[in-house]
Amino acid sequence: MVENKLGRQIPEPYASQYGVYTGEFTHIKHYQRAAAKVQPVKPRQPKLMQSIHDAIVATGLKDGMTISFHHHFREGDYVMNMVMAEIAKMGIKNLSLAPSSISNVHAPLIDYIKSGVVTNITSSGLRDKLGAAISNGIMANPVVIRSHGGRARAIASGDIHIDVAFLGAPSADEYGNINGVNGKATCGSLGYAKIDAKYADKVVAITDTLVPYPNTPIAIPQTDVDYVVQVDAIGDPKGIAKGAARFTKDPKELLIAQYAAQVITASDYFKPGFSFQTGSGGSSLAVTRYLKQAMEKQNVHASFALGGITSAMVSLMRAGLVDNLLDVQDFDHPSAESLAEDPHHYEIDAEMYASPLSKGSVINQLDVAVLSALEVDTKYNVNVITGSDGVIRGASGGHSDTAAACKMSLVIAPLIRGRIPTIVDDVNTVVTPGASVDVVVTEVGIAINPKRQDLMAMFKDLNVPQFTIQELRDKAYAVTGTPAKIHYGDRPVALIEYRDGTLIDVVNHV
Repeated sequence: MVENKLGRQIPEPYASQYGVYTGEFTHIKHYQRAAAKVQPVKPRQPKLMQSIHDAIVATGLKDGMTISFHHHFREGDYVMNMVMAEIAKMGIKNLSLAPSSISNVHAPLIDYIKSGVVTNITSSGLRDKLGAAISNGIMANPVVIRSHGGRARAIASGDIHIDVAFLGAPSADEYGNINGVNGKATCGSLGYAKIDAKYADKVVAITDTLVPYPNTPIAIPQTDVDYVVQVDAIGDPKGIAKGAARFTKDPKELLIAQYAAQVITASDYFKPGFSFQTGSGGSSLAVTRYLKQAMEKQNVHASFALGGITSAMVSLMRAGLVDNLLDVQDFDHPSAESLAEDPHHYEIDAEMYASPLSKGSVINQLDVAVLSALEVDTKYNVNVITGSDGVIRGASGGHSDTAAACKMSLVIAPLIRGRIPTIVDDVNTVVTPGASVDVVVTEVGIAINPKRQDLMAMFKDLNVPQFTIQELRDKAYAVTGTPAKIHYGDRPVALIEYRDGTLIDVVNHV
């Protein structure tokens, strides 16, 4: 075993292969960009295939290759299951699966793992039945969990080499110009698909809305697409917002949001031209609404808002309170409509969003980020991957990326969730190191990371209860008792990469 900087034990073979976490920025070094193998298309050579089967044959997909998908349709996605069913029928085996994320709707992957069609997975997240199956040891090889920025870094550097990318395209023409704002299943930004299209050897656009050439606006250009397939349906737009973008009436979540908004508006960062990223959960959306009230009252507008875009952010822009939206993913239909209509609502890819190896990602310009958590420990480390039972059921997302890069990170979470403490001695799994976390916000009050003495001085007169992180833990344990230790086995089922490619933690089978 090799111990990393956070005291997490990394098995030697993986420590040697990936390296171990030694700090937020110690492994941000120059690198050689990867490049795709390009098969030129001659004049009058068609790209339109008659079926997914024909497209798979045309790509030359064979045993042992790596394929990818994007997750912009979230729980409404049909593409991954449709393609995997055809691949399995064709008898192709031993594939590495490298989607930007995996949702509950992708539970059929369990059968493809059992049958040997899929033998390796790397993704930002695993949920529901698939996460539980992997936690129980269904795979011989551990999955690799990467942040959104870490995945973009891995693709650009060649750590992930995609042989074939299958990209759901809400609209496409016969030559492969794609966008996500037109069609029957609009998803808005294709920010996570763009990086796949740029670096994959072969790219297949799968659409249910084939339009005349040229399809504009162009999110992914014809120069990055090899083949186009038209199918009946690529997804259900209603599934995009399912389980993510929800407005809350829960008093606890509203109080957390209110405290978070008070922290932001009392900070030195809250001034004309500030920038922020919130999330899509109940408390996060409420933070955005409370921010709107403060911005109107104090006549403060933001230069930009970032990340997964919600209708709450769109309403801020339409009210003149946010100048620009930089959009890597949309969480609801109004956001997708805004992207289509407003030139100040701008589509960016995952590399521009959060890659630590880009020539400057947008998160480096971010003042404030509001992030969620399953657990936070007394060293401010955050877990967003494993539940209290040790089972994989979350996603790394852009958590560690934005926390590291922004000027002030707020992690919001209830003190107790379902009679299980959220503030604990040690998190089950570290995704974001405590060095990146500045303020923890709960419904009983906040805890400021002692390393941020500037924030402590900034908030000394803040009208929000303030505690040490240990005091918040004690309040949680006073209600729930000290949680029992999880009994893990000795076989790794997931490797948690930090955004720089080193291992920050390992999840063993339950």
